[in-house]
Parts: sequence; C-alpha cells; structure tokens
Amino acid sequence: MLPPEIDPDDDARRRAERAPPPREDGEEERPYGVEPDFVQEVVEHLRAGGADAVRIALDGLHAADVADLIEQIGPDEREALIEILRPGFDGEVLSYLNPDLRESVVERFEPKELAAAVAELDTDDAVDLIEDLDEETRQSILDNLPAADRALVQENLAYEEYTAGRLMQRALVAVPEFWTVGKTVAYLRAAADELPEDFYDIFVVDPLYRVVGAVPLSRLLRQHRSTRIDALATQDLHVIPATTDQEEVANLFRQYALVSAPVVNAGGRLIGVITVDDVVHIIDEEAEDDIRKLGGAGDTGVFSGIGAIARSRVGWLTVNLATAFVASGVISLFEGTIAQIVALAVLMPIVASMGGNAGTQTLTVVVRALATHELSSANAPRVVGKEALVGLINGLVFAVMVGLIAWFWYGPTIGLVIAGAMVINLVIAGLSGALIPLGLKALNVDPAVASAVFLTTVTDVIGFFAFLGLASAFLL
Repeated sequence: MLPPEIDPDDDARRRAERAPPPREDGEEERPYGVEPDFVQEVVEHLRAGGADAVRIALDGLHAADVADLIEQIGPDEREALIEILRPGFDGEVLSYLNPDLRESVVERFEPKELAAAVAELDTDDAVDLIEDLDEETRQSILDNLPAADRALVQENLAYEEYTAGRLMQRALVAVPEFWTVGKTVAYLRAAADELPEDFYDIFVVDPLYRVVGAVPLSRLLRQHRSTRIDALATQDLHVIPATTDQEEVANLFRQYALVSAPVVNAGGRLIGVITVDDVVHIIDEEAEDDIRKLGGAGDTGVFSGIGAIARSRVGWLTVNLATAFVASGVISLFEGTIAQIVALAVLMPIVASMGGNAGTQTLTVVVRALATHELSSANAPRVVGKEALVGLINGLVFAVMVGLIAWFWYGPTIGLVIAGAMVINLVIAGLSGALIPLGLKALNVDPAVASAVFLTTVTDVIGFFAFLGLASAFLL
C-alpha cells in the first residue's frame, strides 16, 4: 500500500524512465555485469587516449560493474583505465575485484591513495582487501589509515583467517533492553551519519554489552512508540563466536535463513555483525575452493600467472602419474591374455573410463553434501546404499549396450565378459565415490583434496582387473 502523497501513475512513469531499453529479439539476455559492446567501446576510448570519454562512459556505473570491466579488458588497457580512475578512486571497486587480479591493480596506487580508498569501506570489506596483500603493502596502508579505522581493522586481522572474527563488520546498531520503540527510532535518526550504511537487525544488549535479543527493523516499525524494545526482541537468536570457521557461519545462515547475526568475543561481549552479503561471498568462495580441489587445480584462477598455474597443477599431475603406473601394473599381470586376444586391448579402456566417470558423479554429490552438512553419520549408510544401487542399475544398462556392441564386433563371449566387468566396475565406482570422501572426512582430511585421485585409482584398477580377469577365466 502506497502512502497517500505518492501518485501510483507518476511513480510508475518514473520507474519506466529509469528502466533499461527492452531487449530485442534474438539478443542475449545479460541480467547483470557489463555488456561486451560496452567493454569494446571503453577499450576503443582507452586506445584513442579519450580519458574524458571513458569518464563519461563510467559515470554512474556500479562499483561491481567497474570491477567487471577491469577484469575483462587487457593488461595495457587496464593500466590506462586505472590511471584515469586514480583521482578519487572508489575503494569498493577493489572489494569486488578477483583476488588474483587485485594485487596487480593495488600496485598502481600509492599507500596514501589506497588508505583513502580503504577508509571508505566497511570493516569487513577493508579486511578482505588488506589480508590478501603482501606484508609490506598491508603495513603501508595501515600506517596511512586514520587511527580509529586502523584500530578496528587490526582487531579483525588479529583473528585467524577464515573465521567469523575476520569476516564480521564492526559497525552495528545496539540499544539497551529498557529503551522504548520511540527512543530507539529517535536515536536512529539522531545518529544517522554514524550508523552502518545497511543493517537489518537492532541488537538488544545488557549492561555488560552481551546480546540478549534482536529486533528486525520490520518489526520495530510496526510497533507503538511506547513499547519496550525487550518486549519485541526475538529469543531465537543465533550468536556466533568470533573464532567460528566461516564455513560453519555459512551453514548456520543457510540452515536458519538468517539475514544477519551478532558476533561475540570469548567473554560473550558483542563485537560485530555478519550480514547475508558476506555469507554469499563465503558460499561462493567455498564452492570455488571445492571445485578447484576436486580438479587438482590448486588455488589459481584465470587471472593467475602462467608459472603459478603450472606449479599449482604439477603436484597432482605427478600423483596421477603414480596411480597410472599402479593401473599399468594390473594390466601387466595379464600380458599373456592380451597377447592372445588383441580385442581386449581395444575394449578395456571403455570399462575403466565408464567407472571413472560414474564414480566422479557420485563423488561430486557426496563431497558437496558433506560441505553443506546434508550428509552425516546419521544418513551415510542410506546414501552409500543408494549410490551402490544406482551403480548397479547404470551398470546393467551400459552392460547391455556395450555387451551388444562387443558381441557384434568380437563375438558373444567377449560381449558377456565386458558386460560383467561393466556391472562390477560401476557398482564399485558408486561405492567408492561415496565411501572415499566419507573415510577421508572421518580422518579429518578434506575430502575435496584427495578423493579424486583415490577414486581414479580404484576405478582403473578394478576396471582392468575385472575385465582382464574375466577374460582370462572364460576366453582362455
């Protein structure tokens, strides 16, 4: 319901004027980010030395879109763009930049310029930016920050990385439990310049500054001015110790659909708040980390240097090479069989490949379920049994398909042999894809790190052994 002083027709007209032009038929939809044509336009201005044209093009552009633009243009154009943006640079742009690229961008600024940009950020964003920099650059920025901002940032940096203490924002709204709604609203209006830019809950604290409840803004605005604030406070409060791992924080927000949550120190005193936008960043970061680990790609990304990427991948490739020799050792046990029946050499990669792919499917689901706490010791037996049954069903389906093809090529016996091996390997793949990450989790080893290489070894070894073993038994 609109207030009476707002004309709905006039409001609709203003919104229509601000709306982007309608998408033409066949045009690719891009709900966010910068358009490729816009990127090319900026690049052309940069190459032509049109600094004023670039400033006009970027005028009013969101900091996230400016960061997107910086990521999409080439190194030479990026350097020119940074020089144009340097006067009055918006520090929020740095917080949106990919961490792999951020350090090279930061190098273009003087410490005082960086400090001025960082001082405009919320504490959590400032810490996220500073913590990834080298020690010398970090200290230079801290030395140039105002004393109050420096103290808050250093307090956050004192907590271990990937904990709630590093993640929290220090600016929050807290009021005594004996205040009324009217007094609280008056305080919010009077302290408008000192309040966080965005906040969702007002925390109610006792004289020792311990959290005793929280009042959502939506609830506050619906109450009479004389209502005491403690009468509105929710008792179902999820207080987060500052030492809590950030992955546990994300799971807490996901489990209870939180928008914000208070952070307390070891003494239970309120020291910060974590909001949902921070948690979205954590979920994205944790998912990216799991995907990279599963693929053995290390901690490098598309903006990392060639040398760093190569170094991060060579380790797991070396491990995979070692496991490949294990599989080759199994094949060598059946050299005589392969020598007599050459068709086996043609068909045996099919069994191992199908097992590896089926196991990877199970592995991906199980590792993600472990990360989100959807899978635990309570339901693990049921999940393992389900994956084994899925492996059996898929094994039978592909056994028929591959068996008929092999039957047509090389005869009925080889068709039956590869069909049997297919069923065996896909059942083992389903079991291994579930049991390997569960076993590593029980040993306090990150399942995303080592599961893939173990799974590949198991499916290769079992696949070759089952196929060549059955061939030796029935074909010789």
